[in-house]
Amino acid sequence: MAETGATTGSVRRAYLLDAVLAAAIGVGVAVAAAAWAATSPGPGDLLLIGTGSLALAGHRRAPRAVLAVTTACLLGYVVLAHPGSWAALPVVVAVHAAARSGHRGYGVTAGAVFLAGHLAALLASDLGAGEAVERTLLLLGWFLCAGVTGLIDKNWQAYLRQTEQRALDAERTKEEAALRRAGEERLRIARELHDSLTHSISIVKLQAGVAVHLARKRGDAVDPALLAIQEAGGEAMRELRATLEVLRTDEPEQRPAATGLARIGELVERARTVGITLSVSVEGDRRTLPEDVDRTAYRIVQEALTNVARHADRARTSVRLRYTERALTVAVVDEGPCPPGTPVTPGTGLTGMRERVAALDGVLTAGPRRGGGFAVHAELPLAPSSPRAVSAR
Repeated sequence: MAETGATTGSVRRAYLLDAVLAAAIGVGVAVAAAAWAATSPGPGDLLLIGTGSLALAGHRRAPRAVLAVTTACLLGYVVLAHPGSWAALPVVVAVHAAARSGHRGYGVTAGAVFLAGHLAALLASDLGAGEAVERTLLLLGWFLCAGVTGLIDKNWQAYLRQTEQRALDAERTKEEAALRRAGEERLRIARELHDSLTHSISIVKLQAGVAVHLARKRGDAVDPALLAIQEAGGEAMRELRATLEVLRTDEPEQRPAATGLARIGELVERARTVGITLSVSVEGDRRTLPEDVDRTAYRIVQEALTNVARHADRARTSVRLRYTERALTVAVVDEGPCPPGTPVTPGTGLTGMRERVAALDGVLTAGPRRGGGFAVHAELPLAPSSPRAVSAR
C-alpha cells in the first residue's frame, strides 16, 4: 500500500513538471515572437503557439496525439506569420517525446512535414532560396538531435527497468532459496525427532502400561507414579506428533492448533499425580487469547511445574493467572527449599521461557523469593507493539 502511494506521488510530480515545462516553452516562444518576429503576434498566433506548446504537457499519456497537435499548430503559425527558427522548438520537443515513447516513425513523419512547410513558408517570403535552405537544414539538425536523444532516453529507461527487474528477481530467488533451506532444515529436524524420540517414548509408555495392567491383574494398588508415567508418556507422544506436524507444514494457517491454557487442567492433574500440592487461581475475565500468548502462558506453567518436581522436592505451589485489558499475567510460586539470594544458573527451560516472553515483548522475572522458595512471574502483552526488556532476578 505504501509503495503504491509513493508511485502515485511520483507520477503526479512528473505530470506537474511536464505542465510547467510546457507552459515555459509556450511563454518562451510567445516572447520570442513579440521580440523578433516581423510583425507582432495577434490573438490567432498566440492561440496557435499556446495550444501547440501546452499540448506537450500530455506527452507521457498520448505522445502521438501531442505530436500531431503540436506539429499542426506550430506549422500553421509558421505559414501564417513567417517567424524565425525558434518557432520550431515545441515541435522539436514533441519529436523527442515521440522517439522516447517508441514512436520513431511518427516523429520522422511529423518532422518531415514541419520542415517541408517551413521551407515552403521561407521560399514564399522575401528570403532567397539559399538562405531558406540553410535555415531548413539547421532545423533538420535540431530534429535529428531530438530523435537521437529520444532514442537514447528510451534505451536508458529500458536499461533501468531491466536492472531493477534483475535486482527484484535476484532478491526473490534469494528469498526462495532461504525458504527452501528452512523447509529442508525443518524436515531434517522432524526426522531426527521422530527417529530419536518416538521409539523411546513409546517404549516408556508401553512399559508403564504393562506395569499398571499387571498390578491391577494381581489385585494390587497401582502406584500413582506409574499412572503419572503412563499419562506423561501419552502426553509426550501427543506433543511430539503435534510438533512434527508443525515442522512438516509450510503454511501457518494449515498448522495444527497449539497447546494452550484450555488444557491447563490436564497439566495441573498430572502435577498433582506426581505429588505436587497445587492451587490454581484466575483473576479477571477469561477471554480468547492470541495463539502465541496462549501457547507461551501454557509453556511457562508447564516448565515451572516441571522445575518444581525436579528441583523443589514437589513443594506446595500456587499458579495464578490474571487477565487485564492489556496483558495476561502468569505467576508460579513454590515453597521449596530455595533460600533467598541463592544464585540461579539458567538452564534450558528458563532460557526457553525468557525467549518466548521476549518474542512477545513481555517481561519475565524468575528467582528465589524473600521468604524462601522460587517464583516465576511473566507479563504477556495482548497486543505487543514495541520491544521491552527481559529481566531475571
